[in-house]
Amino acid sequence: MYKYRRKHSSVRGREQYKRIFTFGSAVMLLGCLTVQFANNWYTHYAPVIQLPFFRRGNWVVIAIYAAILFLFFKVYGGFKVGYLRQTDVLLSQMLSTFGSNVLIYLQISLIARHFENVRPILLLTGEELLVLILWTLLAQRVYFALYPPRRLMIVYGSPAAAALVTKMSYRVDKYMICESVSADRKYEEICKKIVRYDGIIIHDIPAQMRNDLIKFCFEHELRAYIVPKISDIILRGGEDIRLFDTPLLLCRNYGLTFEQRLLKRGFDLLFSLSLLILLSPVMIGCAIAVKSCDGGPVLYKQRRLTKGGRKFYVYKFRSMIPDAEKDGAQLAADHDERITPVGRILRRFRLDELPQLLNILKGDMSVVGPRPERPEISAEYEKTFPEFRYRLRVKAGLTGYAQVTGVYDTTPYDKLRMDLMYIENYSLFRDLQIVLMTVKTMIFPAQKSNAELLHPQTKKEEE
Repeated sequence: MYKYRRKHSSVRGREQYKRIFTFGSAVMLLGCLTVQFANNWYTHYAPVIQLPFFRRGNWVVIAIYAAILFLFFKVYGGFKVGYLRQTDVLLSQMLSTFGSNVLIYLQISLIARHFENVRPILLLTGEELLVLILWTLLAQRVYFALYPPRRLMIVYGSPAAAALVTKMSYRVDKYMICESVSADRKYEEICKKIVRYDGIIIHDIPAQMRNDLIKFCFEHELRAYIVPKISDIILRGGEDIRLFDTPLLLCRNYGLTFEQRLLKRGFDLLFSLSLLILLSPVMIGCAIAVKSCDGGPVLYKQRRLTKGGRKFYVYKFRSMIPDAEKDGAQLAADHDERITPVGRILRRFRLDELPQLLNILKGDMSVVGPRPERPEISAEYEKTFPEFRYRLRVKAGLTGYAQVTGVYDTTPYDKLRMDLMYIENYSLFRDLQIVLMTVKTMIFPAQKSNAELLHPQTKKEEE
């Protein structure tokens, strides 16, 4: 037992410096990119502006660039070295840098009162890309040299745990599942095994044993990864209150407040109107492509469910053959033969969803929320788990938490849990973050489940 305690003490000793490492590496990267921009600004743009800036004015432009870059990196996870996969970190950084450079170029053009030469900003983007590649390779290598994969044991109560083990096997750089133990084993026997590892994964075990194991891990300062039940997600959205000297958790259980609904509706109207204007050429192009493909109708409408179980017709650019559901309602498969060549491209970049901006204006949908499900399919899901209707506490969304963190074939139950996480932890900032993550998903579709960016509790636990 002594050697196990000594090993865990050594691991915890290194863990306390992890924040310092990630913070320091992030500051170095942000500083390097900002210096590159400053050099680009002083060399190419500052001298040609008609009313040149004085010293502080130049500093303000550089500071604004650093702030924009920081926000993009924060949203897309560009600083999460060691937390995301190496390719995910690099793609996030590339998208963040490109977005920042587009915005700063528009700002420079606004200052100059005309569109400035774009070549210097393109050159800057290329130089920054080289820095990002070198930084990611070096930082990831140093990180995993200091913090090797955690040795874990999984305690399971059902065969469904095998799917989780498969998912975690894609991150062997972070997790090493060394042993699996059934919840049917004696509690004392399980505890003796736990102390040999860095932590445990708890999956679908009886409530009493789960509570005991969580407290055991807390007492021995071991990590516990817990697959949440629906009730856990509801509790996490509760409010801490106190009745005299007794702490309570208050779960209001009525969805969003009046203020939140009002703010969300205002955001929906502003966003949908702006996007309809900006993307009107794209939508016209999509309509022409759909019509010229097979001569069928451009739009496709289908009954879906929104808040409170109300039915409405959702609009899409048609991506399947006209009589795709002549044999009844059925979900589209990944390589469905009913999908047209144009439809495959539209689905690949989610352009088929653009007409739903009209649904948002009408008030049937929101920009962010659980994706609207068909009544027939929703009824089938509710036969297996009645909690599926909990998603209808808010309006259906054009995009959602489950869409930017899961994959195409994420199970309905996992989608339900992610949708409830969104509902129970709603904020306008979260909506903005999901919208930006949707852009990333459209450009770089997720290959594996990657629910690692948006939930603050998950982020806090890993740091």
